[in-house]
Amino acid sequence: MLRDDVLTCVQELAPLARAEGLTVAQLALVWVLQNDNVATAIAGASHPEQVAGNAAAAGRKLSPDTMAGIDFALSSVIQGDSAMVGATSPRQRLR
Repeated sequence: MLRDDVLTCVQELAPLARAEGLTVAQLALVWVLQNDNVATAIAGASHPEQVAGNAAAAGRKLSPDTMAGIDFALSSVIQGDSAMVGATSPRQRLR
């Protein structure tokens, strides 16, 4: 995944994170926690500052514009299988 095209797309996330008052790492964690297709998030940290950053991201919600911006920024590199998302999301399975 460390291809130039992927790294270029990831760089487009920095302004979205700043607009939400988050770091890119926090943006990623909030996105994971807010994503209906994710059942759980395991956040690791090797430094106390990272633990504090992860904790600061907990409970945050990204705006619909930011969620759309993330989708747009990564649209050319996302690998998706429509059979694996949507109706199979954790929220859908709980209904």
